[in-house]
Amino acid sequence: MNPNNPSLPLAGIRVLDVSQVMAGPFACMLLADLGADVIKVEPPGTGDQTRGAMGFKMKGPDSMGFLNMNRNKRSLTLDLKSEEGREFFYKLATTADVIVENYRPGVVQRLKIDYEAIKAINPKIVYVSISGFGQSGPWAKRPGFDLMAQAMSGVMSVTGYKGEKPVKAGVPVADIGCALFATYGLLSAYIGAQRTGQGQHIDASLFDSVMAFSIWDMSEYWGTGVPPAPLGTSNKMSAPYQAVKARDGYFVMGATNQKLWAQLCALIERPELREHPDFATVPLRLKNRELLIETLEREFAGKDSEEWVELMLAAGIPAGPILSYPEAFEGEHGTHRRMCMEIDHPIEGKVKNIGFPVKMLGTPQQVRRHPPLLGEHNEEIIAEIDALHGVSSEAA
Repeated sequence: MNPNNPSLPLAGIRVLDVSQVMAGPFACMLLADLGADVIKVEPPGTGDQTRGAMGFKMKGPDSMGFLNMNRNKRSLTLDLKSEEGREFFYKLATTADVIVENYRPGVVQRLKIDYEAIKAINPKIVYVSISGFGQSGPWAKRPGFDLMAQAMSGVMSVTGYKGEKPVKAGVPVADIGCALFATYGLLSAYIGAQRTGQGQHIDASLFDSVMAFSIWDMSEYWGTGVPPAPLGTSNKMSAPYQAVKARDGYFVMGATNQKLWAQLCALIERPELREHPDFATVPLRLKNRELLIETLEREFAGKDSEEWVELMLAAGIPAGPILSYPEAFEGEHGTHRRMCMEIDHPIEGKVKNIGFPVKMLGTPQQVRRHPPLLGEHNEEIIAEIDALHGVSSEAA
């Protein structure tokens, strides 16, 4: 692994990752994958709390979750509550382009490492604050995790099936969404700072981020005045577009427009359904969705799901199996897309990591560094800062 590759698009950019758990670390890993020098600033002794998370142990002290969100970074332990640690952080901040932190609002002010303090010594800094509910507002001081953001944003109100107990999305949409929006914001601000010489403070929250996913739901509400309700696997824009039951189990399919609807009617040898008074148009199929699915599933019961998927794809109708994670990652397409990769680690040996979610075809992302051990790069980073400032400093 080559820790420095000047051909990567973010080579030469330094990011201080003063965040823990998921949204901040994931955003910083995306930057690191593209060549940024990401220094993970961690509390001495414990480090990022995700190092000790999850209900199973690896060979070393770090969890598999930590190993999947922190590749390509360097680790520096620093006691930001101490005068010595804070002074070293200031020196480090003068060399940085971006700082990402996810303390609860008000904490960085007490630590004296907030945006105003850093801007005074580095006007070009892009300072990203990630929190549950934002830096201002009635809920700003509340602790916030993905679950709370899903619940309080409205997302859980449309997840699952009507009349059943609350269900959250199976993946951390608020955390990952916030990581992606924060990355979009900080890169935009960084580009602007190169032109103006002035950075800025970016306020990214799980709450705002997951609410941004509600485009269809809120468009429906603002247009009709009817609050959106959970629809299971179906869709408010078209039908049939959901999981449907075949002889051996479920698969997903979508005949979302009139052309596809006609093709589906022909495929199941029910041409009369094409102009049926309950199903002839998209609005009618949405209005009579339950009857529509019951009608279709009577036909689907004659064959297994795999056969239906093959027949629909051959007819040009979008369809697919419902796979488990192992089936998706280990299947032929997931393997081809390299969505599971193995990287070298000094304790774990070969360790699996989720692959790069976007493929940069001109300047491909690279694994340049293993997920760092706690404080692994203390001496290296201290030496770099000492050389720049010409004085002796120690990380606490």
